[in-house]
Amino acid sequence: MDPAGRTPAIVFIPGFMQPGDAWGPVAERLGERYRCRPGEASTAPFVLLDHREHTYEGRLREIAEVGEGAVLCGYSLGGRLALRAALADPDRYAGLVAVGATAGIEAPGQRAIRAEADQKLAAWVETQPIDQVVAVWERQPLFADQSDALVEAQRPGRLAQDPRGLALLLRTAGQGALEPVWEQLHSLAPPLLALAGSLDERYAAAAERMAAAAPRGRAEIVESAGHAPHLQQPDAVARLLADFLDNDLGQSGL
Repeated sequence: MDPAGRTPAIVFIPGFMQPGDAWGPVAERLGERYRCRPGEASTAPFVLLDHREHTYEGRLREIAEVGEGAVLCGYSLGGRLALRAALADPDRYAGLVAVGATAGIEAPGQRAIRAEADQKLAAWVETQPIDQVVAVWERQPLFADQSDALVEAQRPGRLAQDPRGLALLLRTAGQGALEPVWEQLHSLAPPLLALAGSLDERYAAAAERMAAAAPRGRAEIVESAGHAPHLQQPDAVARLLADFLDNDLGQSGL
């Protein structure tokens, strides 16, 4: 919070193939204290960001447009974007929450392999109807711990995506396309909360490492959740966000 006791806006940034309202379950659970309504950061406490741009640079511009003075809260791809936005313009943002995200693939060989895989996937995605793309995406091992009901609840938002936009996003903002930023974390000025699910071991380890590297970082592991703790355990994630807003921002003097 700032010295006057005001809570900064929260910009909720969705993951790949998600609309902004994928963050709705968490936002709603923050309760009367933060009324959830989409809009601009200057007029609403919460912004559920629906992207219009489908390139890395375009999405960073969208975040900057609504995020001045705000806490950026991003999931997966959204977390990668939020982290890089905060590193590029640290004075613009009050805080950063990264959920199921990493600071990048460090080994050049592994990054090249991932970039090639993303390019192949993008070439396939842009030639397919969206229902076929969604059917394949839902079967990823990364989502194997999600219930059938949760997968079905996400389907309308995924079906609303444009395959050509998804392909462009893979080519410009996929993990293989982005340089790692691990070595920059020591200069991250805003407070950082890195979240991951306990069942998502690779991302849980990344959350711990990111928090340890950032000057004002801390990690929280959400029990009984996989790669999407904000969807699988929204109560727990909402509590952790509220604690971050109350305590970490105040300690930073914002």
